[in-house]
Amino acid sequence: MTDPLPPGAPAPPTTFHRRTAAIAERLPELREALARWLAGLQLSLERREDVVLAAYEAMANSAEHAYPAGGPGPVDVRAEALPGRVIVTVTDYGTWRPPAGSDGLRGRGLLLIDSIADHSAQVHRDDGTTVTMTWLTG
Repeated sequence: MTDPLPPGAPAPPTTFHRRTAAIAERLPELREALARWLAGLQLSLERREDVVLAAYEAMANSAEHAYPAGGPGPVDVRAEALPGRVIVTVTDYGTWRPPAGSDGLRGRGLLLIDSIADHSAQVHRDDGTTVTMTWLTG
């Protein structure tokens, strides 16, 4: 756990939301914004790094796979700090494509997310995909 807030300091926001174009060059900025938000929560450094890594993997999947037929569409990243857990959702509005077989170097993003989040789920809709990841904090 991190040190508690100093007396009189404002509480960090309990929610985070950003939208950007789902292109690789825009994702590091989004990843850093999420990391800054997480730094205000009482989570260990290791836990914050897990959240950022899994969320970034979901963002990268949106950038690489959701909008193959044309210009990039949006990706939304939302996070919420609730008692005992942090929930992050990454949503795109493109087309779901099932993972292709791995060449040993690629194709392991969803497995990575599943292995470092306490719970994860994917919802594939006609109008996009949402990946929801949950980490227990208590």
